[in-house]
Amino acid sequence: MNLPPKVTDRAFERLSEIGAGDQGRALRIAVEGGGCSGFQYEIKLDDPAEDDLVLERAGQKVVVDAVSLSFLTGAVIDFTEELIGARFTINNPNASSSCGCGTSFSM
Repeated sequence: MNLPPKVTDRAFERLSEIGAGDQGRALRIAVEGGGCSGFQYEIKLDDPAEDDLVLERAGQKVVVDAVSLSFLTGAVIDFTEELIGARFTINNPNASSSCGCGTSFSM
């Protein structure tokens, strides 16, 4: 069975801070071909689509399209603040390797 991705409290709190839900927007997590390791993540604010998996808490939504979902089984979507900046991150147990930028991976 494929476990859907999990979104941390911190990621939902950050969406609330930036007012995503108030604007009717969701955080879209998508996987595309390309990047330095074969696949790359696209993370952006977007409008939810009909066939999206919607992960929702307290009015905030994270959406994943059906194609990307298979790449994100059991992944954890988080928000981190580091010296290089604050960003949404994806801890993906399916990725066999990833590059230093954290947005590209291979399976």
